[in-house]
Amino acid sequence: MTATLASRLEEAAGLGGAITFVDARERETKLSHAELAERARRAAAGLAARGVEPGDRVAIVAATSPEFFDGFFGAVLAGAVPVPLYPPVRLGRLDEYHERTAAMLDAARVRLVLADSRTQRVLGRTIERARPELGCEGLASLRAFRGLARELDPDALGFIQFSSGTTQAPKPVALTHRQILANVAAIGDAVRTVHPEVDGFVHSAASWLPLYHDMGLVGGIFTSLFHGCDLALIPPEHFIARPALWLRAISRHRATISPAPNFAYALCAERVRDDELEGVDLSSWRVAMNGAEPVTPAVLDRFVERFAAYGLREEALTPVYGLAEATLAVTFSALDRRFAVHRFDARALQRDGRAVASEAAGATSIVSLGPPLPGFAIEIADERGRALSAGEVGRVRVRGPSIMEGYDGRPEATAAALRDGWLDTGDVGFLWNGELHLHGRAKDLIVVRGRNHAPQDIERALDDLPGVRAGCSAAVGALADDGSGEELWLLVERAHDASPDRDAEIEIAARRRALEVSGLVAGRVVVLAPGTLPRTSSGKIRRAEALRLYRGGELAPPGKVSLPRLALEMARSLRAFARARA
Repeated sequence: MTATLASRLEEAAGLGGAITFVDARERETKLSHAELAERARRAAAGLAARGVEPGDRVAIVAATSPEFFDGFFGAVLAGAVPVPLYPPVRLGRLDEYHERTAAMLDAARVRLVLADSRTQRVLGRTIERARPELGCEGLASLRAFRGLARELDPDALGFIQFSSGTTQAPKPVALTHRQILANVAAIGDAVRTVHPEVDGFVHSAASWLPLYHDMGLVGGIFTSLFHGCDLALIPPEHFIARPALWLRAISRHRATISPAPNFAYALCAERVRDDELEGVDLSSWRVAMNGAEPVTPAVLDRFVERFAAYGLREEALTPVYGLAEATLAVTFSALDRRFAVHRFDARALQRDGRAVASEAAGATSIVSLGPPLPGFAIEIADERGRALSAGEVGRVRVRGPSIMEGYDGRPEATAAALRDGWLDTGDVGFLWNGELHLHGRAKDLIVVRGRNHAPQDIERALDDLPGVRAGCSAAVGALADDGSGEELWLLVERAHDASPDRDAEIEIAARRRALEVSGLVAGRVVVLAPGTLPRTSSGKIRRAEALRLYRGGELAPPGKVSLPRLALEMARSLRAFARARA
């Protein structure tokens, strides 16, 4: 019988290994893979007792905890389709959270919602909007049952994960057991090829990534669990509050592999203090994958410079490329050498759509994301779908064994994304020496007088300006006030320690820097309070949504959450639950 998530879970239970949950005070709770599997069997029986049938969609809305695994793998063993969703961690934006989460429940046709006790207290308005047939149950209620594990078809849906939705509403990505495990195997093979001396795979892993995100679930959980390796797991909100927790866990558990997006490396380089690194040794870290968002040379350099004294090897930093529609991974840069950065003529990229090597001042530096993993292929195509030559800039298309079945229940969106076996990723880039180099998202490109400008090039250039909050700017294309065409607008958050009195100074500096790097005169520069720009559940800035909110006069920072406000939200949630049950 071909493997499924259920069969691989049972195999993992017999291989040893454990997940260690690390809290904010670095207290640790260990859950062995055998215990995880037993808890999942009990949860599966609990779900069956509540009327969950094979093929039903079960949403799991929970923090990083053993309960998340109860719900996810319990749904798998019950033959249901788990749908992991993000819990409401930004309580200042609850209205937006309820609207988006209810829309995702509807999109995935969820029949039952499972939540941890804290999340359930504020989930009522989401449930009232979506009204899943079996309602919302607490994860703790699934423990008092005898075990169940159904036979599964490897070509049945394994789980549904949502795309990040930076330019539009998140879409439900449908993945089969076969596709998921093909990607897990490809990741394992990539690491094992370079480091065969590590017992088949890796000694240990560490992650703080959200479990509802492809990099956290597939790259962190599945990859470690199904290869029998230990995993230290930190809730993402604890990492954001204290980034040193991640590095300390890597050191303490001698982790060999640990993935994260680019901003996490920047956050560590900027905020981790020397006193937090006492006794830290990062020499075990062999694969520090960097993906899920644009990878920037300056951040890689700063991270190496900051932590080399603590045993970090620069060749450990591994830029990668992937997306939810491919399960996760598509490319890996070389694991046995320093990451590669190439410089290209900026005018040729913008004007001609060609990559031309250049060492001149003003050249654009782009990090190589490596060649496709074995079994995968990458093609660069123009807007009509014709393949382009190496060095020509176009839409990135990928093909491989873990490409999604489609967007669940959305045949038109599926047909637009999947053509002749190729997935149109929506990313723009080119191949150079057989390796992928990205240059933006097609829908985010700013087109001024016929030239394409990647917003992230402009945004990165603003990061080191005094008073600007690094990583918190949005460069967008907007129709000029006189209707003459598209122009550049900048939405820039001021730093936490910057006074609003400096807004005029920040505006002038941002205009000057944008002109230097892009040749564009910003039609408008808006300086915002910290935390104002809307983000996806994985932390990416939603540029189009930010522009829409600004134009509607609705772009504002999240409200402060006080105890009275939280109590009010819980009361509203209870009333909403009552109405949903009526």
